[in-house]
Amino acid sequence: MTQHPALSSSVQDGEAVDLLIVGGGINGVGIARDAAGRGLSVLLVERDDLAAHTSSASTKLIHGGLRYLEYYEFRLVRESLQERERLIHIAPHISWPLRFVLPQPKGGRPGWMIRIGLWLYDHIGGKQSLPGSHGVDLRDPRWGEGLKPGLTRGFVYSDAWVDDARMVVLNAIDASERGARIVTGTAMTGARVEGEEWVVSLAPNPSRPGLAAPLQVRAKAVVNAAGPWAGNLLDGVDGVTREGGITLVKGSHIVVPQLYSGDHAFILQQDDGRIVFTIPYEHRYTLVGTTDVLVAADQRDRPQISPEETSYLCAAANAYFTREIGPDDVVRSYSGVRPLYDDGTADAKAITRDYVLQLGRRSTPQVLSVLGGKLTTYRRLAEHAMDELGPWLPRHGDGWTDRAALPGGDLPAGGFAAFLASCRQRWPFLPADVAERMAHAYGTRIERIIGAASDWAGLGRDFGAGLTEAEVRYLVTHEWARTAEDILWRRTKLGLGAGPELAQELTDWLAANG
Repeated sequence: MTQHPALSSSVQDGEAVDLLIVGGGINGVGIARDAAGRGLSVLLVERDDLAAHTSSASTKLIHGGLRYLEYYEFRLVRESLQERERLIHIAPHISWPLRFVLPQPKGGRPGWMIRIGLWLYDHIGGKQSLPGSHGVDLRDPRWGEGLKPGLTRGFVYSDAWVDDARMVVLNAIDASERGARIVTGTAMTGARVEGEEWVVSLAPNPSRPGLAAPLQVRAKAVVNAAGPWAGNLLDGVDGVTREGGITLVKGSHIVVPQLYSGDHAFILQQDDGRIVFTIPYEHRYTLVGTTDVLVAADQRDRPQISPEETSYLCAAANAYFTREIGPDDVVRSYSGVRPLYDDGTADAKAITRDYVLQLGRRSTPQVLSVLGGKLTTYRRLAEHAMDELGPWLPRHGDGWTDRAALPGGDLPAGGFAAFLASCRQRWPFLPADVAERMAHAYGTRIERIIGAASDWAGLGRDFGAGLTEAEVRYLVTHEWARTAEDILWRRTKLGLGAGPELAQELTDWLAANG
């Protein structure tokens, strides 16, 4: 298969770049996009797939973090709300507003406290386009359908939903098209300083196509955006210091058959002081999460939900909804390990979600470690990273990412609804659900997949579940997809409704055509 030139994994032994970024999660690709758009030469390496770990295991929200107000994280909430506003405008195909219903149970936070918190949430971020908060009668089926009869009072407020893994990929695509090289299946294995440059050793991941052979590259600066591995990536590198550390917190989610009708989410107060979200998911399901569990370093590679976490999330939902669920109702679960800055807090739910950027050297060449952070603030984090690294990098342009749409996000007037209607009119042979899914996933770039096809057969092999050969070829050629898991769970969510036969067919096709 011919690979798109922008996605070439060719890296020459001994070549030099301005900035080497280690880690293909949201923070790494966000920094790569920002830096490449400023005119710097950028190389990003990722050991596995883009968004293979924490960045595809979130609650899929762009939000200010209402509960962070209880911990006086006012700057984080304000910045997050400002970023929420920006992201729903630069990525309107993969993100959209979502209303949240907050029932008020007996023994929960008092109503006056919630009203004050919601008023602050409505105003602390400045001018916002989303509707404000207000009280609701939960006996009104618009808001309370599916809830237990005793829940009669509540509140409603706004945040936004996002396809987290696609946000990562779209940032990587934009970085690549602006000159950055994104190389997956490649690990950093060592680094040393020579004069005013880093000499970094890279090696292929034997379990994933990527770098052909071990080699070394030179860089004026390095960004350590390795997520849960950031605390150990620079161990043993002479001259690098680090303050504090990382606390690893596992967050788990379950997906269950739809608990209620409506396109709003719920935020459920728990007796232990935590909150749990229930969110409409892929039309037929409800996403329930998240937990907060402190974990050791040996659990970060392949985190899995524990039976206790499953029971906790089921009990959290059962306390509110008439349709009760148990472990047997879970159709999928996923867990991610969040690398939070170690601020000495023992309680996982209270550890700050704010990010910390640490410079590791007093002289050239510089290294910047990214600790903590949340999906919502990745773009601002990237700007701050460029500010911190500025003195150690060649002269470059100013920030720009707050106003440039992510790939596919340049929707025509009328927004997503008008765009979807135009897609259905232009390609009437697409099933309605497929047209909607692809319009969301690819935005205006959907035409790059469909091309000149005039019927379903023109899209090539039909793998089932609405996935065609044309889409698979696009994902391999333009989006770094290499495995069935990449395609079915990160580039799309088709794995939810597909059986193992589709995954095997896809694996066989990739082996024959990769």
